[in-house]
Amino acid sequence: MKIKNLFLALAVSTTLAACSGYGMRAAAPAKVSGDVLTGSNGMTLYVFDKDAAGSGKSMCNGPCATNWPPLFAMDGDAAGGDYSIVMRDDGKKQWAFKGKPLYFWAKDMKAGDRTGDGFNNVWHVAKP
Repeated sequence: MKIKNLFLALAVSTTLAACSGYGMRAAAPAKVSGDVLTGSNGMTLYVFDKDAAGSGKSMCNGPCATNWPPLFAMDGDAAGGDYSIVMRDDGKKQWAFKGKPLYFWAKDMKAGDRTGDGFNNVWHVAKP
């Protein structure tokens, strides 16, 4: 009987330990590709000069966000290290690197494109 209870306690504790991280995702929204940050799809990520680092806010909304799609964070994503999550005006969550929200450029067609770098002198590739 003691062995049966021991195995039951072990099974319960193992299950609880496995479930303790349920819903949490590792904070790895971007990867370093050469000298820039990219999304998991390999597409270049950008930062916007009008976004104040650490403000927790994106200044690119509405039509701007159509051209510069945000790198969205999902429910359950957990920020860590240089990555944080900001709330957008539309209520969605967006990843930020060193306090600056991250975006894709709609005109980049394939992984490695950097056609948005320097756009209007306010958009720049995100660098690690």
